[in-house]
Amino acid sequence: MIALFRTTLAALLCAVTSLALADAPRFSVRYDVGFDPAAGEAEVTLSLRPEEANVSRLVFTMPKSRYSDIEGDGKVGREGDAVEWRPPRRGGELRWRYRIDHKRSSGAYDARITRDWVIVRGDRLIPSARVTATRGARSQALLKLHLPPGWTHADTAWLLAPDGEGFAVTNSDRILARPTGWMIAGDIGTRRDMIEGMEIAVAAPKGLGTARMDLMAMMTATAPSMLDAFGRLPDKILVVRAPDPMWRGGLSGPNSMWLHADRPLISENGSSTLMHETIHIVTRIRGAAGDDWIAEGIAEYYGTEMLRRAGLLSEARAGKAIAWMRRHGSAVRSLHSSDSHGKRTARAVALFADLDEEIRERSGGRRSLDEVARALMRDGARVSVEDLRRAAKEAIGAPSKVLGTSLLD
Repeated sequence: MIALFRTTLAALLCAVTSLALADAPRFSVRYDVGFDPAAGEAEVTLSLRPEEANVSRLVFTMPKSRYSDIEGDGKVGREGDAVEWRPPRRGGELRWRYRIDHKRSSGAYDARITRDWVIVRGDRLIPSARVTATRGARSQALLKLHLPPGWTHADTAWLLAPDGEGFAVTNSDRILARPTGWMIAGDIGTRRDMIEGMEIAVAAPKGLGTARMDLMAMMTATAPSMLDAFGRLPDKILVVRAPDPMWRGGLSGPNSMWLHADRPLISENGSSTLMHETIHIVTRIRGAAGDDWIAEGIAEYYGTEMLRRAGLLSEARAGKAIAWMRRHGSAVRSLHSSDSHGKRTARAVALFADLDEEIRERSGGRRSLDEVARALMRDGARVSVEDLRRAAKEAIGAPSKVLGTSLLD
């Protein structure tokens, strides 16, 4: 009865929140982004138009090393890395240039523009802003990419607008909707499909051997298991790939990910960078301060588990993968960390495997870790150890013995 009440209350609160957002005073934003390969830059124009809501002030973080030629209607001022824009009451434009190429400490690129293509994060082109606006205001936004001659295609983490003129940016949880996530444009090849109501797009520069269809087949096979486990899938996932000199890793963003062309879809130890980052995108689980292991452990555990459920790993091979994680993380004495990776994440995987087994045994096979994962899916809100314990208690009907470990002290 308590569980039913909580589920009903959560659904009611979600409905009330959705209605509140629908009734929120609105203003419209349009982002026009052009690419200048010769200069290595993007030209960005933010056009703001008030509707029911007035926007009086926006403060962006724009380091001088990346953002230049900032000008606009109304009043524009810079103090250090902070750029303040006070648009005219009727609305107006803010314009700037953004330097795209960026290298990590390894010397590899995680953003790059060439004469033929560009790969960059939208949230770098358009940084976040502190917004002073009508109380409760929300924005509706459109992104338009303007391509140089010879560039034929572009894709982002967002679906095309109904009229096909640009991408509809719908992150309504923000006052200022921004086109976050990965984007790619140029002489590129894309494979696209609809799977379980979710658009999957795999994009890469042409002629660089990035196994688009292999990746698409793996997403096709695992999507039904992910929907069954987590109860929902995003409207779209964009996977961007390219070879060296790009960074040889994988990294998710909102509804999108970067995956180096040479990164295996399934590693020898049974793990999968592709599935790990996909789980991050689908669940949007983020650990609270010091509890990054929750998000990373769930992503890594389910990365292997989804392969098993889809029949891409045998029961025996999946068992060996968890056993490898258990050995790899055996020396870890505490899971608390602001940045979980390597052995700590491996130890977290072993803990989640044990928690799943405990839930199944104590519930008579009626429940599993899936119920816990769904309880932690809070649209980006951060979750703590106490949140995890409460969710496990709800699934088991009593406190979890596995979560009583000294690893969480």
